[in-house]
Amino acid sequence: MNSQFGLMNVWTQGDFITRAVALLLIGMSLASWMVIIIKTLDVLKYKKIARSAEDFWHSEDFAAGLARLGNDPANPFRQLAIEGREATAHHRNTRAHLHDALDVSDWVTRSLRNTIDEFTSRLQSGLAVLASVGSTAPFIGLFGTVWGIYHALLAIGTAGQATIDKVAGPIGESLIMTALGLAVAIPAVLGYNALVRGNKGVLHKLNRFGHDLHAYFVTGARVTSSGPANVVPMKKA
Repeated sequence: MNSQFGLMNVWTQGDFITRAVALLLIGMSLASWMVIIIKTLDVLKYKKIARSAEDFWHSEDFAAGLARLGNDPANPFRQLAIEGREATAHHRNTRAHLHDALDVSDWVTRSLRNTIDEFTSRLQSGLAVLASVGSTAPFIGLFGTVWGIYHALLAIGTAGQATIDKVAGPIGESLIMTALGLAVAIPAVLGYNALVRGNKGVLHKLNRFGHDLHAYFVTGARVTSSGPANVVPMKKA
């Protein structure tokens, strides 16, 4: 009885549409798992970087703090610190452009926000694939099931035999397409939710780091949470 069921039978006995649906679902599954694995590794890496970013504020000066952040150009905390430094230096040394009419606080805020937004876009890339797979895979599998059942019923009607042993095999094979669609969609949905939560944690720490950098470049000190006016000074580079 087992030989009458299975994905292999669906492939060998199915027509072009059935095979195309199966290939599409397999491709969607591979794409979603690739995104899940790659983005999970990215989130773990950025969480580790975020934990070590606090060492920046225990440095004697900005240059030493930047050194503690490492030399990885993909480090968003390092990028944010460099962008804030360059924005502050640009504002203080030039007055040639219209945007230099902004005060230093607004200009540094704008520069830091642009860097955070660029990193956010990079961090969230690929999530649209998981969202699309999670929302469409069950319906694609259902389409394969309906198509398979339709052709199974046509074949049974042509043969003129409608006994249970003749119906169970083709119908059961068609239902495999629905199961395949769910097997593709469920990991994509769970992976999407987990990555969104991980991204929010990283971005929260990056935004907090950017807030501290803004206070440092504008006032020369980092604002702490132990009081409304409590600051921790750090020498300029």
